[in-house]
Amino acid sequence: MRSRRAGALFLAFAVALAGTACSSSKKSGKPKELPPTSLPPNQTAQLQKVLDDTRSQLGFPGVIAGVWSPTGSWTGVSGVARQGGAKPPTTDMHTRIGSVTKTFTVTLVVQLASDGKLSLDDPIGKYVPGVPNAQSATLRDLANMTSGIPNYASEEPFQRAYLTNPSMVFTPDQLVFFVKGQPPSFPAGTKFEYSDTNTVLLGMVIEKVTGRPFADVLRARILTPLGLAQTSFPAASAAIPDPHWSGVTNQGQYEGSTVDATNWNPSWSFTAGEVISTLDDLHTWAAYLGTQPNRITNSAYGLGVRVVDGWVGHAGEMPGFSTVINYEPSSKTTIVVLVNSDVPVNGVAPAPAVFAGLAAAVGHPVSADASRDAGDQTKTEPTT
Repeated sequence: MRSRRAGALFLAFAVALAGTACSSSKKSGKPKELPPTSLPPNQTAQLQKVLDDTRSQLGFPGVIAGVWSPTGSWTGVSGVARQGGAKPPTTDMHTRIGSVTKTFTVTLVVQLASDGKLSLDDPIGKYVPGVPNAQSATLRDLANMTSGIPNYASEEPFQRAYLTNPSMVFTPDQLVFFVKGQPPSFPAGTKFEYSDTNTVLLGMVIEKVTGRPFADVLRARILTPLGLAQTSFPAASAAIPDPHWSGVTNQGQYEGSTVDATNWNPSWSFTAGEVISTLDDLHTWAAYLGTQPNRITNSAYGLGVRVVDGWVGHAGEMPGFSTVINYEPSSKTTIVVLVNSDVPVNGVAPAPAVFAGLAAAVGHPVSADASRDAGDQTKTEPTT
């Protein structure tokens, strides 16, 4: 099983973003489109080389990526849409985005706080009793990954149940049950520990406060206002819209072997990882997140957004898929990377590896450690 490195580099900062992320649907709007010009041929060739070389080095089936900046844009693909197939991926293919889902979930919580429906300083026990640190961990702590609530996805009983039967459907209550009765990892607000339980609980809070399914709230408050027509929350269904590609994983397999995980049921991740999207929609979303005021300015994780070497965004993994979305404010550059594999090489996940190459090619590189941690700490998968 994979292990998650503690990552002392990433102490979460409690930042006040209330009112900055789509404070209401009527205040939201799609970011202004960049001019439809292409980047210079020498630069596009360099970007394409990053895709081809990284795919060859890490051995994943395919990759879809895009770079957008005030000076122009580029999209590219490499490899195949299905391992063993011959068809290349296309930029309109749907993919599972894993922990990038957390950026949507936390944004909804911030919206509801801005609208007075809840407070970021409310203890989680006000909404979901019985969890570790129920009375001391606030919604802000959950969003910042400083709650001290253990990660159900790391629990052996959960991993055994899911990997034995990847079609299993879990309810949010069942997921949280895996950590109920356990001692907290640490006092709330004192340390950083990435935990999918935090964002599952926040999804439960959203549904309780609004009285509506998460998918409906997401659609009304974010997807429709921003025009993210190809983004969806499958709500315990294993279906993925067409066109889509197929993803491979080595989770639960013998060493050296992989399996097609495209239709594994994503309900095990709920609001920590279930969202499906496309390159264009994630471009819009990444640019939106990165241009909000009061965002974090240090290398940190806070309120559902991570900042590394100036790039604002998130990475995500699900069995079969790896994703990165990032925005660099000084150059107003957005990079989105989608890979149809979550199989790491030397501890580095596929999409973060591609992103590191693209970031260097556009003149805003990230450190090797930051690239590694982007895949190691900001992901959702059964064996985190």
